Parts: sequence; C-alpha cells; structure tokens
Amino acid sequence: MARNHGYCGALSRKHGAILMAPPPAYLRAALLRLTNLFRKQKLDSDLSDELESHLQLHTDDNLCSGMSPAQARRDALLKLGGLESTKENYREIRGIPFFDRLMQDIRFALRTFRKSPGFATIVILTLALGIGANTAIFSLVNGILLVSLPYPAPHQLVSITGTYPKGGIVAMREQVHSMDVASYYEGHEFNLTDYGEPIRLTGTLVSAEFFSVLGARAELGRTFYHGEDIAGGDNFVILSHALWQQRFGGDNAIIGRSIELGGVGRQVIGVMAADFRFPSPQSQVWIPLHNDPRNTVLYWADDFMPTFGRLRPGFTMDQARAEVRLFQSHVGGLFPWPMPAAWNAGVNVIPLQSSMVADVRLRLLMLLGAVILVVLIACSNVANLALARAATREKEISIRAALGAGRRRIARQLLTESVLLACAGGALGLLLATKGLFLLKSVLPADTPRLADAHMDWRVLLFTGALAIVTGLLSGLAPALRSSRTATSGALRSGGRGTAIPISQRLRGGLAVAEIAFAVFLVIAAGLLIRSFWALSHVNPGFQSARVLTARITLNQSFCSDSQRCLTFYRSLLDQIRSSPSVSAAAVVNTLPLGGRVAKRSMDVEDHVASSGEISPLFWLNIITPDYFRVMNIPVVSGRDFKESDSSDSHVAVITAETARRFWPNQDAVGKHVRLFKDKDWRTIVGVVADVRAYDLQRNVPNWIGGTAYVPYNSTATLEDARVPSEMTVVVRTDSDNSRTEGLLRSAMASFNPEVPISEVKSMNAVCSDAVAAPRSSAFLFIVFSGLALTLGAIGIYGVLSFLVSNRTREIGIRMALGSPKSAVLWSVMNEGGKFTLLGISLGVAGALVLMRVLSSELYGISSNDPATFGAVSLIVAGIASLACYVPARRAMQVDPLVALRYE
Repeated sequence: MARNHGYCGALSRKHGAILMAPPPAYLRAALLRLTNLFRKQKLDSDLSDELESHLQLHTDDNLCSGMSPAQARRDALLKLGGLESTKENYREIRGIPFFDRLMQDIRFALRTFRKSPGFATIVILTLALGIGANTAIFSLVNGILLVSLPYPAPHQLVSITGTYPKGGIVAMREQVHSMDVASYYEGHEFNLTDYGEPIRLTGTLVSAEFFSVLGARAELGRTFYHGEDIAGGDNFVILSHALWQQRFGGDNAIIGRSIELGGVGRQVIGVMAADFRFPSPQSQVWIPLHNDPRNTVLYWADDFMPTFGRLRPGFTMDQARAEVRLFQSHVGGLFPWPMPAAWNAGVNVIPLQSSMVADVRLRLLMLLGAVILVVLIACSNVANLALARAATREKEISIRAALGAGRRRIARQLLTESVLLACAGGALGLLLATKGLFLLKSVLPADTPRLADAHMDWRVLLFTGALAIVTGLLSGLAPALRSSRTATSGALRSGGRGTAIPISQRLRGGLAVAEIAFAVFLVIAAGLLIRSFWALSHVNPGFQSARVLTARITLNQSFCSDSQRCLTFYRSLLDQIRSSPSVSAAAVVNTLPLGGRVAKRSMDVEDHVASSGEISPLFWLNIITPDYFRVMNIPVVSGRDFKESDSSDSHVAVITAETARRFWPNQDAVGKHVRLFKDKDWRTIVGVVADVRAYDLQRNVPNWIGGTAYVPYNSTATLEDARVPSEMTVVVRTDSDNSRTEGLLRSAMASFNPEVPISEVKSMNAVCSDAVAAPRSSAFLFIVFSGLALTLGAIGIYGVLSFLVSNRTREIGIRMALGSPKSAVLWSVMNEGGKFTLLGISLGVAGALVLMRVLSSELYGISSNDPATFGAVSLIVAGIASLACYVPARRAMQVDPLVALRYE
C-alpha cells in the first residue's frame, strides 16, 4: 500500500510538473504575436526610439572619422538599410503580417472613401438594393423551404402522397410496420356558442396519433391518447394558443371544462403552443376523427384524407415506400364496393416538409433566381463604376508600383476597398430587407404554407454576410486585375492619360452587355407573368360577380336533424332578405364557386356504362334554392331553372353543359336521368346551364371530378341519411353598398337565431380576386425586380458611354475642328451604345428562349416562348437603352473644339 501511495504521489507530481511546464516555443511565439496586436502604438514608439539611438551611434562614429554631419547621417542610414524598411521588417516579425496588411488596407480604403464620398455612396446604395432584395427573398426561401419542421427528428417525418378514408387509414395503421401513421382533414367549421357571442371556428379533424407522430406536446394539458378517435370516446377538443388567449382569456382552468362546438359538448383536454401551426395557421381547434365501422358510408366513402407518418427506428424511406405500395395493391379489396384501378396509382412516400411546400417551391425559387440576376446586374454596375474610377487613379497606382508595391499587393488593396463597400451595402441592405420581408408577406397569399415561419435568423444573417463578401469580390475583381496590370504600364510617362483605355473600354462594354442581357431575361419573365395574369383575370367564370354579396351561415347539424326545421329556417331567412328594396334576388348554395370547398357525391348516370374497375362517376354536387342561377347570372342553356314548386318529391336535377357533352354527346340531356349513389329514385334532368369555373379560374372542376350537378335544397331530404346540409352560403344580388347589405344580413339573422354566427362575408368580386392572388403576387414581384434591373441596365449603358465620351473628348474636338458635322458625332456615340444594346438583347432573348420553359407551369393562356412578349420586351429595352445612349451622345455634340484641342 505504501509503495502504491508513493507511486501515485510521484505520478501526481509528474502530472503537476507537466501542467506547470512552460508552453512550447511555437505557442509562446503565437501568443506574443497576438498580444502585440493590442499594443502596437507603444511598440512602434519603442522601435522608433531604438532605431534612432542606433542611428545616432553610427552617426557619431562617422563624425569621429572625419565625415561631415550630412555625410555621416547618410552613411549611417545606408548601414541600417533605411528606417522605414527596417520598421516594416520588424513589424512583420513581431506581429501577424496578414492582419497587419489587412488593417493597413482598411485604413487606406477609408481615407480613399472620405476623399470621394459620392462614389462610395452610389456604390453602397446600388449594392444595398441588390443585397436587400436577395436577403428578403432568401428569408422566405429559408423559412419555407430550408428550415426544418419544428418537431423532434423532422427528417423522420414523411408524407404519403395518396389519400384514404377512415377505414383505409385504420387498415394502414395496422398493416404498415415501417412507420407510425396519422391523418387529418382540415377546413371543418364549428360554432362556439356557450362562451359569449357565437363565433365560427376553423378546425381540423385528426386521428388520435396525430400529435404523437409529429412529436408535438401541448403547452397546457395533454394531446389525444390512442383510441380517442373511436365513436363513443371522442368528445374531446384541443385549442390553439391564440384561441385560448383571445376567447378564454388564457385561463388555465379551461382544461377539463366542456365547451359546445357545433351543438356537441366537448371536453377541453389541451392547449397547443403558440408556434404550433400544423397543418395550417387557420386551425383553431383539433377534434378527433369519428371512426365508426358500423357506418359503412362515412367509414369508407367519407372524405379521403392526407396521411403522414414517422419512420420507426431502423427503417428507411425506401422501405416505407415499398411497404405502402404493397399495402395499396390490396387495400381496394377492403372496400364494400369496387375501387377504380387509378385510385392512388403511383402512391409514394416523400419527406413531409417537401409535401407541405410543393405548391410554392417553384414560385419561390423563381423569385430567388430573379433577385440573383438583380444582384449580378448591381455587381456589373459597380464594376463599371470602379473601372471608370480606376482610370482616374492610374497615376496613383503607378506611383505605388514605382515605390515597390507588387501587382498582388495593389490588387489586394483594391479588392479590400470593394469588399468594404459591399459590406456597407450589405448592412444597409439588411435594414431594407426587414421592410422588404414585411412587404413580401403582405403581397403573397395568406394561405402560403409556412409563411409565418419566415423571419430573420442567423442563417439569413450568415447569407447576407457571405453575399456581401462575394458581391464585393465579384464587383471588384475585374477593376483590381485591370488596375494591377496597368500599374507599370507607363502612366507616369503618359502624363496621366493611361495606356490601357481600349482594354478597359472593352471590359466595361462587356459588363454593360451582361447587364442588358440579364435585364431582358427578367423583363421577359415579368411580361409572360403579366400576360398570364391578365388572361386569367379576364377569364369568363360563367357568372357575373358584380353586385353580389356572399355570407356563410353555419347552423349546427343537430339543428338540421329535423329537415323541415332547417328548410323553414332558410326559407324564412331568404324571405326576410328579399323584402329589402335594395335586394333584387337571394338564394343559398352549399359550395360557392371559387370558394375553396368541394361537395362531391357518386352518381349513377343513365345510359353510361362504366369501364372495368370503375365505380359510379364522382360529381360536384351543388345544393341550391330557386333563384340561385338568377342571382349569379348563370345562363340556362336548355330546359328550365328550378321552381318553388319543385318539392322533395320532384326528384329533379340540373347539370352543366360540359357534363351534358361528356355523358350525352350530340344528344339533348334534358329528360335524361341521374341518381345519387345508393338513392332509390332517379332524378330527371330538367335543365342544362352554362359551365362555371367552380374550382379555380383555370378549370371548371378538378380532374378527378366527372361532372357537375345541381339539386334543389328542399329535395335533399330524400338523401340516404335523410339529412339536409346545415352549412350554406347566402348569395344576394343588391343595388346598395356591401356594408349596408351586410348589416341587413346580420339583422335578419339576429331576428331568427342570434346564436348562429355569420362568417366569410365578402363580395363575389373579392372571391374572384382571391382566386388570382398567387399569380398576381408573382407578377407584381417580377415587375418590381425587372424594373430595378432595367434601371440598373440603363445606368450601366449611360456610364459606359459617358466614360467613352470623356476619354474621346480630344478626338471629338479634332474631328469637329476638321469639319465633321455634329450629327456624325451623335451617330458615332449612338452607334457605339447600339452595339452594346443589340448584343445584350440578343443574348437575353436567347437565354430566355432556353430557360423560360421553367415558367410554363405558372402560365395560363400563353406560351413560354410567346413571340409577342419577346418582341415587345426587346423594343422596350431598346427604347430605354437608346435614351440612356442619347444623353452622353448629346453631350459629345456640344464639345467645343478649341477647348478639346487643349485637353490633356
């Protein structure tokens, strides 16, 4: 034990000695160099004193040897090798050479900027515009496309591209073992009636595993447990943080209480965190799915829902993809009826984040590409300015070269100046980007996925810093190389005129050509988007939106369990509205055109033979009251409209012209029959109306919808479940302003049932405007960017020609003194600018012809190679460039020959 103790003690002393030992020599030298950076002034003073003492000693020795004072000091300086060079060598030994030289370059650059504040200001503002626009767009791209979803292990979250009913999702959960599966169906609405004034809430129906698959926890209370989406045990609700704060005052005691949603009492079990916004920020409540296998229709034929999952440990996405495709191959056999072979064909498993942003990815990347072109144009402009300035600094640079500065040293100095200006532009651009991001969020459609996640974070700051440095290097590289190459070209002998003007002029011309080409490319893209937006906004939707006001009326479904009570309510409400002198017609409809809702039902069609494996065609089913076609001004092509006399026993229907052409080509559809799936009685088609753009302005219905039918609201009580829809939209054609009509609707509702909220009050003009929000925002942003690009391009052409005129002043004066007319001088300068413009336009058009195919999916009613757009843009750019050429050309005409001949 004693020996062990002694050994341990010796070992401890050895380790202590190691710890107390001085650091290695290389580390001591590095630390000394680092320390010297912070006491440079004292070290320089000590060095000067020491060198002066050495100089004095040598001088005294020379004086003693009989030299004169001047000769003695000169000889002493020669022995020391020069005071300044000796100081410089010592500074390199004691400090960090790169850092020292960098600080020298920065100090010199700042002194240079103080001497030419105009140049520095123009460069900073030009780069700030380009960098600011890039930063704002990158903030969107970062928040929407790049930042991971705010859930644990987001790379394990996947989306299944197919949609499934409740029964299919339950089967997938039991049979797929590579991942945990959940589903949701957003867009449901519920009346909250027992907490103050009734309001309409937007909710999402979710499977019990919804939150656990995401890995999201409640801020207060809990989320759903497994099995809490089964009928009989699903009367729960989870609130959003915003709803909890606004409606319930942030009361923690809300957990465990019961609230009435849609006439059903539900226990509040949790409140989500403020940043939880899945599947969209519009979700205010999350309610369990009502899984009831006993109700075959709702279990297997109700809404087909998006499905997502989380990979289990040890499984890859490829394994999950193979397992889901195997499941899809036999899930159709679980349905009570045959499923079409095309259903979920090509089902895939992809990252959840990619699935969420698939619709906006291309649009955002297009905007990012546009602003990258803008910053390249800004770099070209700054490079042109720097080249012009370099021409005035040739004498200074040649003097520095004559004093011993190498080409590399001169180029580094000029690049330091460029990067400093770019960093200043980046700092200003960052301030502009904060305002720009706010503007972008207001311009983009409110339903843009993950829009709320876009903000300035460390990634954006890092991007801006890197962009500023790269921009500085790009804009300063050509001037730095050009200036360092001409440093010894004889600027001193040439009297300051320089000998490299032709090469510099060609370089400046090339930069101007690049600016014009980039600008043409952007303006063509903007022109195509503008024409597409114009065509889309002037599509005939099949109805007249002027003077039509709409409002969503949301009765509880329990109220409409008695069909006659529901019918009486809406009939009385419409009578009350029609009694107003300002109302010419009023009706209700279950789905408003372009309103974002789709009501679908399978229908049997007379004389239609389904192909093998196909079930009855899926129809968009519009449930309306008489006068709906008159309110919306939808023309009746053949047959008749609905009448008040069409009772629940009439069994009538109206279809659209497109539906008639599909199922009864070259026949009269009036008198034919259709039947709602599982109904006993056929419905007689009494009329055919014009097609309506119900889904979006580009198409009438989605591709998976086979036709469109209208049935009277008072005859829907004969449906299989003997219920009528409770949620309807009132449409009113009125001669008064919208606010007055809205007041009329609210007062009429208050007189019938004050607990029924009215929501989504908007004019049909506003509904149509919302339908083109995405293309409108893209066109607007491209207009802004292309306008900026055109302005910078015109400035570039103007700068090149101004530089050309200033350097040809003596030549122009000689030509005019020899009798050359002013028109010839004008033509000479305009011809020079015309060459740049024509070459830039040609390159821009050629690039656009190749790359504009990317825009094809964003265009409507126009080709991505539309010759009219390409031609118009070329003429516009040529006209703007001609104006930019004319100003310096006119100045050249006004040159005084006598002054020009004395020009040096």
